[in-house]
Amino acid sequence: MVGLKPSEVPPTAAMKFVSAGTAACIADLCTFPLDTAKVRLQIQGEVRIPRSTSTMEYRGVLGTLSTMVRTEGPRSLYSGLVAGLQRQMSFASIRIGLYDSVKQLYTPKGAESTGLAARLLAGCTTGAVAVTFAQPTDVVKVRFQAIGALPDIARRYSGTVDAYRTIAREEGVRGLWRGTLPNIARNAIINCGELVTYDLIKDTLLRAQLMTDSVPCHFVAAFGAGFCATVVASPVDVVKTRYMNSSPGQYRNALSCLLALLTQDGLTGFYKGFVPSFLRLGSWNVVMFISYEQLQRAAVLAWS
Repeated sequence: MVGLKPSEVPPTAAMKFVSAGTAACIADLCTFPLDTAKVRLQIQGEVRIPRSTSTMEYRGVLGTLSTMVRTEGPRSLYSGLVAGLQRQMSFASIRIGLYDSVKQLYTPKGAESTGLAARLLAGCTTGAVAVTFAQPTDVVKVRFQAIGALPDIARRYSGTVDAYRTIAREEGVRGLWRGTLPNIARNAIINCGELVTYDLIKDTLLRAQLMTDSVPCHFVAAFGAGFCATVVASPVDVVKTRYMNSSPGQYRNALSCLLALLTQDGLTGFYKGFVPSFLRLGSWNVVMFISYEQLQRAAVLAWS
């Protein structure tokens, strides 16, 4: 694998901000069907979707994707993509693009290297701030991805803009921020599992001189980050997806959603859709981090 070599001049915070959002959009375009399959598997079995002979059953990643294509058409795999790209430009730009800058803020002056605590704090901080800004785009994305699992009468959004308007009108402005707390928890965990793991693996490989700062190194670090992030974030991700997709009044809060899931499906319910989650998050991380590193270097070359 060939890529641009690292420049002696480090990229600016603005370069990282734009590169992160762009790289995340590229990764979303490549992995969105897997994310949609994950959402369908996570909401499957909810009480408000009664099980009957007409209820759609999804089995596994490939089974879910093939069922969607057969019953709803290929376009269903990318339902909610517009909101997904809007989400990444406002979300990944903050949580990934500002990570290094925030990490330096938590690093004591004069320290030779950044400690684990500073990395974890930076991951939690940028993840929480990003959710606060981007939550409405996440709500709309999940609603569109889940739409094929709903009765026809519930499919009430004609487009992304209409979804924002309808949710705000029918559920209030708070409806656009539905599930913010579980999403903050999820993204704080994912940011730590993703960015911190990537950071540590990459640093370890470079310090031990096992690999150079190139595409293969970024691939290995990104793959490890994707796996760690999936393991630690799956439980809160399932709760987040169900709560965001719920109708008004179905759950009192995120905790009642968690308890309902635990009662209905047991502990295994927290890992519903784990395989598509890992396939999606693992591949997403590989595409995103490789693109992110290359876009930063391209930006430095363009402006030098």
